[in-house]
Amino acid sequence: MSRWRDYDYFPPSSPRAVKGGIKAHSKRGAFTKNWWAKRWIAVLEGFNMGARLTRGRAYARKGQVVSINIGKGTVTAEVQGSRAKPYHVSIKVKTLSQAKWKKLAEILSGRASFAAKLLAGEMPTDIDNAFSEAGLSLFPEKKSDLTTDCSCPDRANPCKHIAAVYYLLGEEFDRDPFLIFELRGIEREKLVELIAGKNDASAEIEGADEIVPEPLPTDPESFWSTREKRETPLGEVSIPQVDAALPKRLGKFPFWRSDTDLTKILEGIYRAASPIGLRIVLGEYNHEEGK
Repeated sequence: MSRWRDYDYFPPSSPRAVKGGIKAHSKRGAFTKNWWAKRWIAVLEGFNMGARLTRGRAYARKGQVVSINIGKGTVTAEVQGSRAKPYHVSIKVKTLSQAKWKKLAEILSGRASFAAKLLAGEMPTDIDNAFSEAGLSLFPEKKSDLTTDCSCPDRANPCKHIAAVYYLLGEEFDRDPFLIFELRGIEREKLVELIAGKNDASAEIEGADEIVPEPLPTDPESFWSTREKRETPLGEVSIPQVDAALPKRLGKFPFWRSDTDLTKILEGIYRAASPIGLRIVLGEYNHEEGK
């Protein structure tokens, strides 16, 4: 159970340096820009953490957070402190039931502007109104909606390690607002399907023919050869008109810290690899040429 009381002063310590840690983009001032990310940070800052809040910001900006993983209702992270082994941090958020998400989807699908923005990957500015109409909240409203824990010796909860993770989550929500939905219990794709009125993505199509895979050749030369043209069930194949279309559908890489957008890097790789891939599929690629 979370311990939200602030205990006696815990003496500050100097954390060990981290190589390749997740460092906040923010160097000073506010951590977030968009209203939904600011709302998330406001929840943290409402816990009256005192000096621990300042240390948490410093940890986030210094890159003391080693890793962060986001799942349905759960965030786990490793934060390097003053000890040799990083501390384990967990943040659990109360998720919304499937019935509540369906109720919300009915409201969202009835408003063209909401549905259009969500389907386009944007967060509607007044989506809080839809949540309120459904009797729900996008963000945790009370302390019991959040359960946090850290393996550090500081008895206060939240501690500076939890605060550091919380700030970095706010930056990530700024970049990808749909991570908030996932944290509350639903992936972006599933929410979009509910809004669009589609069937459950996990349901199998009745009467679909089962595709029996062709056995692989046992002869090594035949297995590795690309010279022989083989019939393919793929039908007509061609180079995609949009580079890196699948990675773009998956969204931006979580907690990417670089001056270059990863999607732009992948676009160049896909653009260079597509002609070679097409020749391989058509059996026209000569591996001896290396082209």
